[in-house]
Amino acid sequence: MVSAGRAVAKYIKTSPYKMRKVMDLIRGKDVNSALGLLENVEKRCRIYLIRALKSAVASAKQGGKVKQDDLFIWKITADDGPIMRRYKAQAMGRATMIRKRTSHIIIELGHAETPIKKSHAAAGAKGEAPKTGKRRS
Repeated sequence: MVSAGRAVAKYIKTSPYKMRKVMDLIRGKDVNSALGLLENVEKRCRIYLIRALKSAVASAKQGGKVKQDDLFIWKITADDGPIMRRYKAQAMGRATMIRKRTSHIIIELGHAETPIKKSHAAAGAKGEAPKTGKRRS
């Protein structure tokens, strides 16, 4: 399927693990309900997700005659960005590394009239997130 709209946000100063927790709430939903849900979530990364989702809607509208009511979130991922390393002084003259993680968001929207693949439909219907790799702590 060719996506109706696509948006990419890079170098966001939030860890991908925290970002994916909020993404799991809106994966597979239509755009209006996803925006409404994000407005009421009290996480900092919601600001970046709202911005990227509105950008994807704008690119879908620019691409053709598509209404916002007919769009849904086809694919949404948070990948690892570069890790900024800082050092903090510890006891007995040691230093420990602090990893400030960044993430890249990719949002692809689908049109309501387009057929849905079974893999995406099954993951969205069960409320499960597709496996994105190993979890870092």
